[in-house]
Amino acid sequence: MPGSDAVRRTTLRSQIADALRDEVIAGRLPAGRQFTVKEIAEQYGVSATPVREALLDLCSQGLLDVELHRSYRVREFSHADFRDMIEARTLIVEGMFRRSTARALQAATPQALASVRRRAEEAGRAAVAGDLDILIGYDLRFWREMAGLVGNPYISDFLDRVRVQSWIFTVPLLRSLGDLRGRLWDRHADLVEAVACRDVEEAQRIIVAYNEHTLALIDCLTDTTGSNRGSTE
Repeated sequence: MPGSDAVRRTTLRSQIADALRDEVIAGRLPAGRQFTVKEIAEQYGVSATPVREALLDLCSQGLLDVELHRSYRVREFSHADFRDMIEARTLIVEGMFRRSTARALQAATPQALASVRRRAEEAGRAAVAGDLDILIGYDLRFWREMAGLVGNPYISDFLDRVRVQSWIFTVPLLRSLGDLRGRLWDRHADLVEAVACRDVEEAQRIIVAYNEHTLALIDCLTDTTGSNRGSTE
């Protein structure tokens, strides 16, 4: 079939980009880690071309930086960056609820709403159990589907990008706690019900509480890790 090689390469590029993104989010490729196209190509047993394209995709998403001598480095986010991420995603979500919720829900199919509810329940269970790895996947899917109800791919893509970046910053800090049961936000289902009832004020209250909870936890962990570093230097 004409163009089949290009299709296969594009698919491979996407698969590598998705796999590397998961590694970065989970912290298995930690912030500051430097590597080359050759290293990744050998790791996955593929040619350099789709790897190079995948790495450039991740650079465009703000997850990697290009270094000298054609190497790449996992981007390091600061606490100030994280606070800016919270502000950005808050503006996106509040604007989404304020302008588009009623219109989106009128167009949303019962299947779409049911799927968002399932994601919410799965994310909530993982949060209560303190299972960070499972929570990350369901949380990202939940917000992608929630934003998808609006029907504006630019909103969905931008929110997903900011949420991925915020997870990259918070995951190492959260892992330092060890037992995360009872420490993670788990009101995904409450937010879905507020949106389904078109209760914008309640949805916004939940989002405000969510952000306050997240910032308080991360501020505490940042202060603690900073103190620990200071005591060992």
